[in-house]
Amino acid sequence: MRAMRIAVAMVLLVVASWSLAQGRGTAVVLDIAGPIGPATSDYVVRGLERAADTGAEVVVVRMDTPGGLDTSMREIIRAVLASPVPVVTYVAPSGARAASAGTFISYAAHVAAMAPGTNLGAATPVRIGGLPLPGGGRGDEGKTPEDESEDGGGTPTKALDRKAVSDAIAYIRGLAQMRGRNVEWAEKAVREAASLPAADALKEGVIEIVAPDLADLLARLDGREVALADGTVTLATANLEVVMAEPDWRTELLSVITNPNVAYILLLIGVYGLIIEFYTPGLMGPGIVGAICLLLALYALHVLPVNYAGLALVLVGIALTVTEAFLPSFGVLGIGGIAALVVGSVLLMDEEIPGFAVAWQLIAAVSVVTGVLFTVVFTLLVRSRRRAVVAGPETLIDSIGPVIDWAGAEGRVRIEGEVWNARSAGALDPGRQVRVTDVDGLTLVVEPETQRR
Repeated sequence: MRAMRIAVAMVLLVVASWSLAQGRGTAVVLDIAGPIGPATSDYVVRGLERAADTGAEVVVVRMDTPGGLDTSMREIIRAVLASPVPVVTYVAPSGARAASAGTFISYAAHVAAMAPGTNLGAATPVRIGGLPLPGGGRGDEGKTPEDESEDGGGTPTKALDRKAVSDAIAYIRGLAQMRGRNVEWAEKAVREAASLPAADALKEGVIEIVAPDLADLLARLDGREVALADGTVTLATANLEVVMAEPDWRTELLSVITNPNVAYILLLIGVYGLIIEFYTPGLMGPGIVGAICLLLALYALHVLPVNYAGLALVLVGIALTVTEAFLPSFGVLGIGGIAALVVGSVLLMDEEIPGFAVAWQLIAAVSVVTGVLFTVVFTLLVRSRRRAVVAGPETLIDSIGPVIDWAGAEGRVRIEGEVWNARSAGALDPGRQVRVTDVDGLTLVVEPETQRR
Protein backbone atom coordinates (compact mmCIF):
# COMPACT_ATOMS: atom_id res chain seq x y z
CA MET A 1 0.00 0.00 0.00
CA ARG A 2 2.77 2.37 0.86
CA ALA A 3 4.44 1.85 -2.52
CA MET A 4 1.11 2.50 -4.22
CA ARG A 5 0.65 5.79 -2.32
CA ILE A 6 4.14 6.93 -3.33
CA ALA A 7 3.43 6.08 -6.98
CA VAL A 8 0.12 7.95 -6.94
CA ALA A 9 1.77 10.98 -5.29
CA MET A 10 4.48 11.06 -7.92
CA VAL A 11 1.90 10.87 -10.72
CA LEU A 12 -0.10 13.70 -9.15
CA LEU A 13 3.08 15.77 -8.77
CA VAL A 14 3.99 15.27 -12.45
CA VAL A 15 0.46 16.17 -13.56
CA ALA A 16 0.44 19.29 -11.38
CA SER A 17 3.83 20.39 -12.67
CA TRP A 18 2.72 19.83 -16.25
CA SER A 19 -0.46 21.82 -15.66
CA LEU A 20 1.47 24.71 -14.14
CA ALA A 21 3.93 24.70 -17.04
CA GLN A 22 1.07 24.67 -19.54
CA GLY A 23 -0.69 27.48 -17.75
CA ARG A 24 2.35 29.74 -17.50
CA GLY A 25 2.14 32.55 -20.06
CA THR A 26 4.92 34.43 -21.79
CA ALA A 27 6.07 38.02 -21.96
CA VAL A 28 7.68 38.72 -25.32
CA VAL A 29 10.43 41.36 -25.28
CA LEU A 30 11.23 43.32 -28.45
CA ASP A 31 14.31 45.54 -28.44
CA ILE A 32 14.52 48.86 -30.32
CA ALA A 33 18.12 50.03 -30.08
CA GLY A 34 19.28 52.87 -32.30
CA PRO A 35 17.53 54.84 -35.04
CA ILE A 36 14.07 53.67 -36.08
CA GLY A 37 14.06 52.73 -39.76
CA PRO A 38 12.50 50.17 -42.12
CA ALA A 39 14.32 47.26 -40.49
CA THR A 40 13.08 48.30 -37.04
CA SER A 41 9.46 48.62 -38.14
CA ASP A 42 9.60 45.24 -39.91
CA TYR A 43 11.04 43.63 -36.76
CA VAL A 44 8.45 45.14 -34.41
CA VAL A 45 5.43 44.55 -36.65
CA ARG A 46 6.29 40.90 -37.25
CA GLY A 47 7.20 40.49 -33.57
CA LEU A 48 3.74 41.66 -32.54
CA GLU A 49 2.15 39.31 -35.05
CA ARG A 50 4.11 36.32 -33.71
CA ALA A 51 3.25 37.28 -30.13
CA ALA A 52 -0.44 37.24 -31.03
CA ASP A 53 -0.10 33.89 -32.84
CA THR A 54 1.66 32.26 -29.88
CA GLY A 55 -0.82 33.60 -27.32
CA ALA A 56 1.61 35.80 -25.39
CA GLU A 57 0.17 37.62 -22.37
CA VAL A 58 2.05 40.87 -22.99
CA VAL A 59 4.66 42.38 -25.31
CA VAL A 60 7.35 44.65 -23.84
CA VAL A 61 8.99 46.97 -26.37
CA ARG A 62 12.27 47.99 -24.77
CA MET A 63 13.57 51.22 -26.31
CA ASP A 64 16.76 53.22 -26.50
CA THR A 65 16.40 55.38 -29.60
CA PRO A 66 17.22 58.92 -30.77
CA GLY A 67 14.22 58.79 -33.13
CA GLY A 68 13.99 57.91 -36.78
CA LEU A 69 11.82 57.97 -39.87
CA ASP A 70 8.21 59.09 -39.70
CA THR A 71 7.02 56.33 -42.03
CA SER A 72 8.63 53.58 -39.94
CA MET A 73 7.31 55.11 -36.71
CA ARG A 74 3.74 55.16 -38.03
CA GLU A 75 3.98 51.53 -39.16
CA ILE A 76 4.95 50.54 -35.63
CA ILE A 77 2.18 52.64 -34.07
CA ARG A 78 -0.45 51.15 -36.39
CA ALA A 79 0.67 47.67 -35.37
CA VAL A 80 0.57 48.61 -31.66
CA LEU A 81 -2.93 50.09 -31.91
CA ALA A 82 -4.21 47.00 -33.73
CA SER A 83 -2.44 44.47 -31.49
CA PRO A 84 -4.71 42.00 -29.64
CA VAL A 85 -1.87 41.58 -27.13
CA PRO A 86 -1.21 44.39 -24.60
CA VAL A 87 1.91 46.37 -25.58
CA VAL A 88 4.13 47.98 -22.94
CA THR A 89 6.90 50.38 -23.94
CA TYR A 90 9.86 50.43 -21.58
CA VAL A 91 12.63 53.00 -21.96
CA ALA A 92 15.63 51.12 -20.58
CA PRO A 93 18.29 50.57 -19.38
CA SER A 94 19.34 53.56 -17.30
CA GLY A 95 20.84 56.20 -19.56
CA ALA A 96 18.54 55.27 -22.46
CA ARG A 97 16.17 57.65 -24.19
CA ALA A 98 13.01 57.59 -26.28
CA ALA A 99 13.39 60.78 -28.28
CA SER A 100 11.34 61.95 -31.24
CA ALA A 101 9.72 58.85 -32.80
CA GLY A 102 10.28 56.95 -29.54
CA THR A 103 8.03 59.44 -27.74
CA PHE A 104 5.20 58.84 -30.20
CA ILE A 105 5.52 55.07 -29.79
CA SER A 106 5.45 55.44 -25.99
CA TYR A 107 2.23 57.43 -26.22
CA ALA A 108 0.69 54.76 -28.47
CA ALA A 109 1.43 51.87 -26.09
CA HIS A 110 -1.20 50.49 -23.72
CA VAL A 111 1.23 51.06 -20.85
CA ALA A 112 4.30 53.32 -20.90
CA ALA A 113 7.19 52.70 -18.53
CA MET A 114 10.70 54.02 -18.00
CA ALA A 115 13.76 53.02 -16.03
CA PRO A 116 15.34 55.56 -13.64
CA GLY A 117 17.88 57.77 -15.36
CA THR A 118 16.11 57.74 -18.73
CA ASN A 119 14.29 60.45 -20.64
CA LEU A 120 11.82 60.97 -23.47
CA GLY A 121 10.59 63.87 -25.60
CA ALA A 122 12.14 66.18 -28.23
CA ALA A 123 9.52 65.07 -30.73
CA THR A 124 9.60 68.00 -33.16
CA PRO A 125 9.46 66.59 -36.71
CA VAL A 126 12.31 67.23 -39.14
CA ARG A 127 11.46 67.86 -42.78
CA ILE A 128 13.31 65.52 -45.14
CA GLY A 129 14.96 66.34 -48.43
CA GLY A 130 14.61 70.13 -48.34
CA LEU A 131 17.10 72.68 -49.58
CA PRO A 132 18.82 75.00 -47.10
CA LEU A 133 17.48 78.48 -46.67
CA PRO A 134 19.69 81.50 -47.43
CA GLY A 135 20.19 81.90 -43.70
CA GLY A 136 21.78 78.47 -43.53
CA GLY A 137 19.00 76.50 -41.87
CA ARG A 138 16.03 74.49 -43.01
CA GLY A 139 13.56 76.78 -41.37
CA ASP A 140 13.28 79.30 -38.56
CA GLU A 141 14.68 77.22 -35.72
CA GLY A 142 13.02 77.79 -32.40
CA LYS A 143 9.93 79.41 -33.91
CA THR A 144 6.47 77.94 -33.58
CA PRO A 145 3.60 78.22 -36.04
CA GLU A 146 2.22 81.12 -33.98
CA ASP A 147 5.44 83.07 -34.63
CA GLU A 148 4.55 83.30 -38.33
CA SER A 149 2.00 85.67 -39.75
CA GLU A 150 -1.64 84.70 -39.37
CA ASP A 151 -2.28 84.94 -43.09
CA GLY A 152 0.05 82.00 -43.72
CA GLY A 153 2.70 84.11 -45.39
CA GLY A 154 6.36 83.26 -45.62
CA THR A 155 8.47 80.98 -47.76
CA PRO A 156 7.25 77.57 -48.98
CA THR A 157 9.81 76.02 -46.63
CA LYS A 158 8.20 77.68 -43.61
CA ALA A 159 4.76 76.57 -44.78
CA LEU A 160 5.95 72.97 -45.07
CA ASP A 161 7.49 73.13 -41.59
CA ARG A 162 4.25 74.47 -40.12
CA LYS A 163 2.24 71.73 -41.77
CA ALA A 164 4.61 69.05 -40.49
CA VAL A 165 4.46 70.39 -36.93
CA SER A 166 0.67 70.73 -37.01
CA ASP A 167 0.27 67.20 -38.32
CA ALA A 168 2.60 65.80 -35.65
CA ILE A 169 0.77 67.71 -32.88
CA ALA A 170 -2.60 66.37 -33.99
CA TYR A 171 -1.19 62.86 -34.17
CA ILE A 172 0.37 62.79 -30.71
CA ARG A 173 -2.65 64.55 -29.14
CA GLY A 174 -4.87 61.82 -30.55
CA LEU A 175 -2.64 59.12 -29.07
CA ALA A 176 -2.53 60.90 -25.71
CA GLN A 177 -6.32 61.20 -25.59
CA MET A 178 -6.73 57.54 -26.52
CA ARG A 179 -4.44 56.38 -23.70
CA GLY A 180 -5.50 59.00 -21.14
CA ARG A 181 -2.07 60.61 -20.89
CA ASN A 182 -0.95 64.22 -20.56
CA VAL A 183 -2.17 65.88 -23.76
CA GLU A 184 -0.67 69.31 -23.07
CA TRP A 185 2.83 67.99 -22.51
CA ALA A 186 2.53 65.80 -25.61
CA GLU A 187 1.91 68.92 -27.68
CA LYS A 188 4.76 70.70 -25.92
CA ALA A 189 7.13 67.84 -26.79
CA VAL A 190 6.37 68.41 -30.48
CA ARG A 191 6.02 72.18 -30.55
CA GLU A 192 8.92 73.07 -28.23
CA ALA A 193 10.99 69.84 -28.35
CA ALA A 194 10.48 69.45 -24.59
CA SER A 195 11.96 66.45 -22.75
CA LEU A 196 11.33 64.83 -19.36
CA PRO A 197 13.31 62.45 -17.12
CA ALA A 198 11.57 59.32 -15.82
CA ALA A 199 10.46 60.70 -12.43
CA ASP A 200 9.00 63.88 -13.94
CA ALA A 201 7.32 61.91 -16.72
CA LEU A 202 5.55 59.80 -14.09
CA LYS A 203 4.53 62.91 -12.14
CA GLU A 204 3.23 64.65 -15.28
CA GLY A 205 1.12 61.66 -16.32
CA VAL A 206 3.16 60.94 -19.42
CA ILE A 207 3.95 57.37 -18.32
CA GLU A 208 2.42 54.97 -15.81
CA ILE A 209 5.39 53.09 -14.33
CA VAL A 210 9.02 53.68 -13.32
CA ALA A 211 10.78 50.35 -12.90
CA PRO A 212 14.51 49.65 -12.52
CA ASP A 213 14.46 46.33 -14.40
CA LEU A 214 12.25 44.01 -16.41
CA ALA A 215 11.32 41.77 -13.47
CA ASP A 216 10.13 44.75 -11.44
CA LEU A 217 8.20 46.06 -14.45
CA LEU A 218 6.30 42.78 -14.84
CA ALA A 219 5.55 42.77 -11.13
CA ARG A 220 4.13 46.30 -11.29
CA LEU A 221 2.07 45.46 -14.36
CA ASP A 222 0.32 42.58 -12.61
CA GLY A 223 -3.37 43.33 -12.04
CA ARG A 224 -3.41 46.49 -14.17
CA GLU A 225 -6.38 46.92 -16.53
CA VAL A 226 -5.68 47.96 -20.13
CA ALA A 227 -8.09 48.74 -22.96
CA LEU A 228 -7.57 46.75 -26.14
CA ALA A 229 -9.42 47.16 -29.41
CA ASP A 230 -11.85 44.38 -28.49
CA GLY A 231 -12.32 45.20 -24.80
CA THR A 232 -10.62 45.63 -21.44
CA VAL A 233 -8.30 42.98 -20.02
CA THR A 234 -6.54 42.59 -16.68
CA LEU A 235 -2.84 41.82 -16.91
CA ALA A 236 -1.49 38.80 -15.08
CA THR A 237 2.24 39.23 -15.40
CA ALA A 238 3.60 38.12 -12.01
CA ASN A 239 4.95 34.73 -13.13
CA LEU A 240 5.34 35.11 -16.85
CA GLU A 241 8.17 33.48 -18.75
CA VAL A 242 10.27 36.16 -20.47
CA VAL A 243 10.96 35.39 -24.13
CA MET A 244 13.47 37.56 -25.96
CA ALA A 245 12.48 38.00 -29.62
CA GLU A 246 15.78 38.20 -31.48
CA PRO A 247 15.88 39.71 -35.00
CA ASP A 248 15.81 37.00 -37.69
CA TRP A 249 17.83 36.89 -40.91
CA ARG A 250 15.30 38.99 -42.79
CA THR A 251 15.51 41.81 -40.27
CA GLU A 252 19.30 41.60 -40.20
CA LEU A 253 19.49 41.71 -44.01
CA LEU A 254 17.09 44.64 -44.18
CA SER A 255 19.09 46.42 -41.50
CA VAL A 256 22.30 46.01 -43.51
CA ILE A 257 20.77 47.09 -46.82
CA THR A 258 19.10 50.18 -45.36
CA ASN A 259 22.27 51.33 -43.63
CA PRO A 260 23.06 54.64 -45.41
CA ASN A 261 26.75 53.74 -45.78
CA VAL A 262 25.92 50.34 -47.31
CA ALA A 263 23.29 51.87 -49.59
CA TYR A 264 25.86 54.41 -50.78
CA ILE A 265 28.42 51.69 -51.54
CA LEU A 266 25.79 49.56 -53.33
CA LEU A 267 24.87 52.55 -55.49
CA LEU A 268 28.48 53.12 -56.54
CA ILE A 269 29.12 49.42 -57.23
CA GLY A 270 25.91 49.17 -59.21
CA VAL A 271 26.60 52.14 -61.45
CA TYR A 272 30.26 51.29 -62.04
CA GLY A 273 29.40 47.64 -62.70
CA LEU A 274 26.90 48.55 -65.42
CA ILE A 275 29.33 51.05 -66.97
CA ILE A 276 32.05 48.38 -67.17
CA GLU A 277 29.59 45.94 -68.73
CA PHE A 278 28.49 48.48 -71.35
CA TYR A 279 32.06 49.28 -72.38
CA THR A 280 33.22 45.65 -72.35
CA PRO A 281 30.19 43.58 -73.47
CA GLY A 282 30.32 39.89 -72.74
CA LEU A 283 32.03 39.96 -69.35
CA MET A 284 28.64 39.27 -67.68
CA GLY A 285 30.07 39.42 -64.15
CA PRO A 286 30.20 43.21 -63.76
CA GLY A 287 26.76 43.56 -65.31
CA ILE A 288 25.12 40.99 -63.04
CA VAL A 289 26.78 42.28 -59.88
CA GLY A 290 26.06 45.88 -60.90
CA ALA A 291 22.38 45.20 -61.60
CA ILE A 292 21.86 43.41 -58.28
CA CYS A 293 23.67 46.10 -56.29
CA LEU A 294 21.81 48.88 -58.08
CA LEU A 295 18.42 47.29 -57.39
CA LEU A 296 19.28 46.86 -53.71
CA ALA A 297 20.52 50.46 -53.57
CA LEU A 298 17.36 51.77 -55.21
CA TYR A 299 15.23 49.89 -52.68
CA ALA A 300 17.28 51.29 -49.81
CA LEU A 301 17.16 54.82 -51.21
CA HIS A 302 13.38 54.48 -51.62
CA VAL A 303 12.89 53.95 -47.88
CA LEU A 304 15.70 56.19 -46.62
CA PRO A 305 15.60 60.00 -46.19
CA VAL A 306 17.34 60.75 -49.48
CA ASN A 307 18.05 64.23 -50.78
CA TYR A 308 17.46 63.78 -54.51
CA ALA A 309 19.63 66.77 -55.42
CA GLY A 310 22.52 64.94 -53.70
CA LEU A 311 21.66 61.70 -55.52
CA ALA A 312 21.65 63.51 -58.87
CA LEU A 313 25.05 65.06 -58.12
CA VAL A 314 26.51 61.64 -57.24
CA LEU A 315 25.30 60.18 -60.55
CA VAL A 316 26.55 63.20 -62.51
CA GLY A 317 29.92 62.96 -60.77
CA ILE A 318 30.26 59.28 -61.70
CA ALA A 319 29.24 60.01 -65.30
CA LEU A 320 31.75 62.85 -65.67
CA THR A 321 34.59 60.80 -64.17
CA VAL A 322 33.91 57.88 -66.50
CA THR A 323 33.53 60.18 -69.52
CA GLU A 324 36.99 61.61 -68.82
CA ALA A 325 38.46 58.14 -69.38
CA PHE A 326 36.93 57.84 -72.85
CA LEU A 327 36.74 61.48 -73.92
CA PRO A 328 39.87 63.18 -72.57
CA SER A 329 39.33 66.84 -71.71
CA PHE A 330 42.71 67.48 -70.05
CA GLY A 331 41.19 66.84 -66.60
CA VAL A 332 38.21 69.21 -66.75
CA LEU A 333 35.55 66.47 -66.76
CA GLY A 334 37.42 64.39 -64.20
CA ILE A 335 37.92 67.21 -61.70
CA GLY A 336 34.31 68.31 -62.14
CA GLY A 337 33.13 64.75 -61.64
CA ILE A 338 35.07 64.33 -58.39
CA ALA A 339 33.73 67.64 -57.09
CA ALA A 340 30.15 66.65 -57.94
CA LEU A 341 30.65 63.25 -56.33
CA VAL A 342 31.93 64.75 -53.08
CA VAL A 343 29.20 67.39 -52.83
CA GLY A 344 26.48 64.92 -53.79
CA SER A 345 27.70 62.38 -51.23
CA VAL A 346 27.57 64.98 -48.48
CA LEU A 347 24.02 65.98 -49.45
CA LEU A 348 22.81 62.44 -50.21
CA MET A 349 21.30 61.68 -46.79
CA ASP A 350 19.48 64.13 -44.55
CA GLU A 351 21.87 64.54 -41.62
CA GLU A 352 19.13 65.98 -39.40
CA ILE A 353 17.55 62.53 -39.11
CA PRO A 354 19.44 60.71 -36.31
CA GLY A 355 21.50 57.79 -37.60
CA PHE A 356 20.74 58.34 -41.28
CA ALA A 357 23.81 60.05 -42.69
CA VAL A 358 26.68 58.75 -44.80
CA ALA A 359 29.90 58.69 -42.76
CA TRP A 360 32.33 61.39 -43.83
CA GLN A 361 35.16 58.84 -43.61
CA LEU A 362 33.45 56.76 -46.30
CA ILE A 363 32.89 59.83 -48.48
CA ALA A 364 36.54 60.79 -48.09
CA ALA A 365 37.72 57.25 -48.95
CA VAL A 366 35.53 57.03 -52.06
CA SER A 367 36.62 60.48 -53.19
CA VAL A 368 40.31 59.66 -52.72
CA VAL A 369 40.02 56.34 -54.56
CA THR A 370 38.11 58.00 -57.40
CA GLY A 371 40.70 60.76 -57.57
CA VAL A 372 43.57 58.26 -57.66
CA LEU A 373 41.89 56.23 -60.42
CA PHE A 374 41.21 59.39 -62.40
CA THR A 375 44.86 60.48 -62.02
CA VAL A 376 46.15 57.08 -63.11
CA VAL A 377 43.85 56.95 -66.15
CA PHE A 378 44.65 60.53 -67.12
CA THR A 379 48.42 59.88 -66.81
CA LEU A 380 48.17 56.76 -68.97
CA LEU A 381 46.18 58.65 -71.60
CA VAL A 382 48.77 61.43 -71.76
CA ARG A 383 51.60 58.91 -72.10
CA SER A 384 49.77 56.98 -74.81
CA ARG A 385 49.32 60.16 -76.85
CA ARG A 386 53.09 60.74 -76.80
CA ARG A 387 53.97 57.22 -77.91
CA ALA A 388 54.45 56.25 -81.52
CA VAL A 389 51.57 54.42 -83.18
CA VAL A 390 52.15 50.67 -82.94
CA ALA A 391 48.95 49.31 -84.52
CA GLY A 392 46.65 50.09 -87.40
CA PRO A 393 47.24 51.47 -90.91
CA GLU A 394 48.98 54.54 -89.49
CA THR A 395 52.02 52.37 -88.70
CA LEU A 396 52.72 52.14 -92.46
CA ILE A 397 53.55 55.84 -92.74
CA ASP A 398 57.27 56.40 -93.50
CA SER A 399 57.64 52.75 -94.49
CA ILE A 400 59.78 52.08 -97.58
CA GLY A 401 59.23 49.48 -100.27
CA PRO A 402 59.63 48.78 -104.01
CA VAL A 403 57.14 49.44 -106.81
CA ILE A 404 55.77 46.20 -108.28
CA ASP A 405 53.98 47.67 -111.28
CA TRP A 406 52.75 51.14 -112.21
CA ALA A 407 50.46 52.78 -114.77
CA GLY A 408 49.96 56.54 -114.87
CA ALA A 409 49.50 57.80 -111.31
CA GLU A 410 48.50 54.44 -109.76
CA GLY A 411 50.04 51.05 -109.22
CA ARG A 412 51.05 48.45 -106.67
CA VAL A 413 53.84 48.49 -104.10
CA ARG A 414 55.23 46.01 -101.57
CA ILE A 415 55.31 47.40 -98.04
CA GLU A 416 56.15 45.36 -94.93
CA GLY A 417 55.89 42.14 -96.98
CA GLU A 418 52.37 42.95 -98.22
CA VAL A 419 51.16 44.18 -101.61
CA TRP A 420 49.16 47.42 -101.50
CA ASN A 421 47.41 49.58 -104.05
CA ALA A 422 49.16 52.93 -104.24
CA ARG A 423 49.01 56.28 -105.95
CA SER A 424 51.47 59.09 -106.47
CA ALA A 425 51.73 62.51 -108.06
CA GLY A 426 53.54 61.09 -111.07
CA ALA A 427 54.68 57.93 -112.85
CA LEU A 428 56.99 55.50 -111.07
CA ASP A 429 59.22 52.80 -112.51
CA PRO A 430 58.86 49.19 -111.26
CA GLY A 431 61.50 48.35 -108.68
CA ARG A 432 61.92 51.94 -107.56
CA GLN A 433 61.92 52.53 -103.79
CA VAL A 434 59.04 54.65 -102.52
CA ARG A 435 58.07 56.01 -99.11
CA VAL A 436 54.51 55.98 -97.72
CA THR A 437 53.30 59.49 -96.85
CA ASP A 438 49.62 58.81 -96.10
CA VAL A 439 46.96 56.10 -95.96
CA ASP A 440 43.61 56.61 -97.70
CA GLY A 441 41.47 53.60 -96.84
CA LEU A 442 43.18 50.64 -98.52
CA THR A 443 45.28 52.81 -100.81
CA LEU A 444 48.71 54.12 -99.90
CA VAL A 445 49.90 57.56 -100.94
CA VAL A 446 53.58 57.29 -101.84
CA GLU A 447 56.42 59.35 -103.23
CA PRO A 448 59.84 58.44 -104.57
CA GLU A 449 62.35 57.89 -101.79
CA THR A 450 64.73 60.37 -103.44
CA GLN A 451 62.18 63.17 -103.03
CA ARG A 452 62.15 62.81 -99.26
CA ARG A 453 64.03 65.66 -97.55
